[in-house]
Amino acid sequence: MARLFFFPVVTGSILTEINAISLSGVSKRYGDLQALNNVSFDIRKGEFFGLLGPNGAGKSTLISALAGLLKVDSGQLSILGADVEKEYRQARQHLGVVPQEIVMDPFFTVRETLQFQSGYFGIRNNDDWINELLDQLNLSEKADTNMRKLSGGMKRRVLIAQALVHKPQVLVLDEPTAGVDVELRQSMWRFVRRLHREGHTIVLTTHYLEEAEELCDRIAIINKGELLALETKQDLLARGLGSKLLVRATHDIDTIPREYQDRVTRLEGNEVELILHRDSDSVMEILDRLRAASMKIDFVSVLSDSLEDVFVRMTSEQEGVQ
Repeated sequence: MARLFFFPVVTGSILTEINAISLSGVSKRYGDLQALNNVSFDIRKGEFFGLLGPNGAGKSTLISALAGLLKVDSGQLSILGADVEKEYRQARQHLGVVPQEIVMDPFFTVRETLQFQSGYFGIRNNDDWINELLDQLNLSEKADTNMRKLSGGMKRRVLIAQALVHKPQVLVLDEPTAGVDVELRQSMWRFVRRLHREGHTIVLTTHYLEEAEELCDRIAIINKGELLALETKQDLLARGLGSKLLVRATHDIDTIPREYQDRVTRLEGNEVELILHRDSDSVMEILDRLRAASMKIDFVSVLSDSLEDVFVRMTSEQEGVQ
């Protein structure tokens, strides 16, 4: 299989010293809605970076601003050192975006679509690279097929090819596996991992948090336009937000002692999960109190937090502050 090889647009030692993406004090308001509120963070060159947040958190606004599709009210954005507003040509050249929505022109074939996309960046005679993209994304057999005749999964592959046709060093994937079957999802991630191994910076937004937990080096969580966390995956999971204690009784559980009722995350039949604060809780003391409440315990296990647990708890806590 041919090896993908991308030529950086910017060369020289300075490339290793600048960030792939830099945001400084970025704010954007739509009427009464504060979509972004003084957001600042950097994404390092070569990172696999996760940008997470619930619907309406501000992710799409942030991506649109990076792509130059909207102007922010204040702050500065740059891609590999190129200011998104002042040096927009260089910034666009560095960036490829795979949008969440399937956007296509139904009147062209797959190959024609990629040729037109090349033209938007002033690239001529790009057929060799287009052929390589078609091959790597398993689109060669569909190269001369009209876009409107492709399945949803195939259209997603074309979107990735479009984002890569000008050989950008930074790739933003906005919900790339939404509505995609398991086989296509796996092949897509194999290809994206390969891009990452070969030096590309990958920025992923996804509602499949297990994907972010498996793939990303660092993760930013935003909600209501504000940055809640920016940490490595390991640090985020080890925030001290607590593990869970799984208790299985011999019979269905009817009551939980009052002091633990606000810790229950799941109660189904004869199983209950309780938030466990590792620094202050004694598992044996909790079990003794459950037994004192007439619970006959059959099985006990301590479950580690997943990224989804941390994400839900952090965004829920912010909701409670509002």
